[in-house]
Amino acid sequence: MSRKSDTKTDTKTDFKADDMGYLSGGLFGLPIAPTEAKLHLIPVPWEVTTSYGRGASRGPAAILRASRQIDLFDLETGNAWKSGFHMDAIDREWVDQNRQLKEMALERLELLESGEDDSTSSIRMVTAINEASAELNRWVEQQALEKLRAGKLVGVIGGDHSTPFGLIKALHDHRKADFGILHIDAHADLRSAYQGYTDSHASIMFNVMERLKLPKLVQVGIRDFSEAEFDYARGRKETISTFYDRTLKRRLENGESWKSIAAAIVEELPAKVYVSFDIDGLEPSLCPHTGTPVPGGLSFDHACSLLAAIADAGKSIVGFDLNEVAEPEEGEAEWDANVGARLLYKLCGWTAVTNGAADRGARV
Repeated sequence: MSRKSDTKTDTKTDFKADDMGYLSGGLFGLPIAPTEAKLHLIPVPWEVTTSYGRGASRGPAAILRASRQIDLFDLETGNAWKSGFHMDAIDREWVDQNRQLKEMALERLELLESGEDDSTSSIRMVTAINEASAELNRWVEQQALEKLRAGKLVGVIGGDHSTPFGLIKALHDHRKADFGILHIDAHADLRSAYQGYTDSHASIMFNVMERLKLPKLVQVGIRDFSEAEFDYARGRKETISTFYDRTLKRRLENGESWKSIAAAIVEELPAKVYVSFDIDGLEPSLCPHTGTPVPGGLSFDHACSLLAAIADAGKSIVGFDLNEVAEPEEGEAEWDANVGARLLYKLCGWTAVTNGAADRGARV
């Protein structure tokens, strides 16, 4: 049943979680002030380096709209929303810069395809985009550090998968690199650069491991990668564990339960976990408009069970990102945003629960 209603109220004390969503309210329709929220989300409307589909830069706004139709009680995380979930306003300057630089990137792609990538014009474009991407990273890092120092939990909503680097760096500096990354994705994202862009969506995990030297990266659902990426991960077995999608499916075909597989995945992680979730880690039917969909992937239930396995193992989620949720063309249903909003709610809930900010629900 939809939580829409014509009845409106402006105060948290009047809020009835079972009655309605605040269509003019914040994330998940919650009338919660930033100062009251334990978990803060930074929207990053950026997709300059995406190499196929478009729309991820509008993902944060689409997720915000879809989030207001979610019923707040959750069997697994109970009323974790009461700890307070808040999404910052989308920064219009980054919206404008993304639009301008995306057009530049598309123009440069034409040069790349025509064999003119070594032209002065092409080199100038690559330099401008790399400089802007570095500036974005610094901005996200600054936003995240301010919140972390205030005792908040922090997540990022992208945008493309390059967007969370600033948050991961902020956590790295704030927490002294005491966490590992659970990376759910169709792609390995271990390229040193892609199409000349050093902060590409295809390079996020390479940058995390090379620049920040985190102790562990655990990748799940990977099914589209280069030989160089495969060799890079294979040569770093102490720090990178990859659960390829085909291997996971084979284990399921051989009768192994997903619960045992999820436990084995989480066992590879340290006690503190950062979750980096590219929506294309799910089956394409759940995210048909994402930038680079790939057949295969996790079901929604498998993804949710994997998040629950972190709590089952007594580990905590120190931060997370959700990215590559694309807004569809006008007139098409916002299925991607609907799935993204519900996945985001799970990420928020488990982050609150595993950090003691909320009690666990009555699981069935």
